[in-house]
Amino acid sequence: MSWIYLDNNATTKMDPEVLEAMLPFLQESYGNASSVQHRIGREAHRAVAEAREQVAQTLGAAESEIFFHSGATEGINTVLRGVAQAYLRKGKHIVTCQTEHKAVLTTCAQLERNGMEITYLPVDHTGAINLQLLQKSIRPDTVLVCLMAANNETGVIHPLSAIAELCQEKNVLFFCDATQLIGKATIDVRQIPIDILTFSAHKFHGPKGVGALYVRRKRSPIQIPSLISGGQQEAGFRGGTLNVPYIVGCGKALALATPHPTMAQYRNELERQVKAQIPEVIIHGEQSPRLANTSFIAFRHIKAAEIMTGIPHIALSSGSACTSGLLDPSHVLKAMSVSDEDAFSSIRISLSKYTTAADIRQTVESLQETVQKLRAASPIWQLFKDGLIA
Repeated sequence: MSWIYLDNNATTKMDPEVLEAMLPFLQESYGNASSVQHRIGREAHRAVAEAREQVAQTLGAAESEIFFHSGATEGINTVLRGVAQAYLRKGKHIVTCQTEHKAVLTTCAQLERNGMEITYLPVDHTGAINLQLLQKSIRPDTVLVCLMAANNETGVIHPLSAIAELCQEKNVLFFCDATQLIGKATIDVRQIPIDILTFSAHKFHGPKGVGALYVRRKRSPIQIPSLISGGQQEAGFRGGTLNVPYIVGCGKALALATPHPTMAQYRNELERQVKAQIPEVIIHGEQSPRLANTSFIAFRHIKAAEIMTGIPHIALSSGSACTSGLLDPSHVLKAMSVSDEDAFSSIRISLSKYTTAADIRQTVESLQETVQKLRAASPIWQLFKDGLIA
């Protein structure tokens, strides 16, 4: 059987055009972008400027509002720690959500130990937040609202425009981890007044280890101290020699990234066939707006790990790659009131522009065959069929 990769919310295959754009800056034009006194340094400097322009144009931002970093985890740490430090006079309160990425939740937990107060908004069974509860949670001492654009496990999309407008009304900063949405849908910061946004290039067919941070220019400048001190790279916002080839790859990948028309079609066909051919499945967040490429499915009364072991030719996951080593059930599904049993039975399937109709057919066939085989040998499944368990 041919190898099928359906774990694109963890990382994506690099686009050949991105690699081609990067190679000169790994080989011939290897200069330091800060060494503008000579030719190859100026070539590197121009390449970074072009990548910054590509990112800015895609987001509808100004080039001076874009800062490159090593990826969204660094961006999240920079913003959460920096805002907590810079806005102490205003307050010590941050609002976020129970289903955020672990980079947010772990950093918030550390800030709590240092005296910050964090409100973790709940979600309903569809993975959606309550905007009225968000409004009530914002206090005079709230310094930041931190909510992701789209969930990395379920694909559920938050109402960014409504959140941004609410934060504007309350005069509080809105920080958005847009890592999963960038490249799959359009975000224009001229239309959606997000104050701060971060993402990673490897989610949209760019290289790993690079991303960007958008910080809106305002009449009263947003204060975010640098997380990494050093020289005056990135206008003093992030010290360290610029990773020129990877920054070039980030800009090129984002310039190429457009919502692919077949992803929603293939995802919907996958879910239709799974529901038709395999009994007792749950599609998490199905009732909410979701990323077109993401499906998180519970195959009830059977462990997701057993299913994935049975189909080693297909790359799938049981949730976020950043928590895959944990023995606990998905914190996202627990926040959605999913039982531990159903959480442990859940598999995330995430498509990309390279996914084909044949991949979908083979995946459904393999899932159906493997689930049927495992359930036939399962005493738990037999108890369920006999009506002894729910």
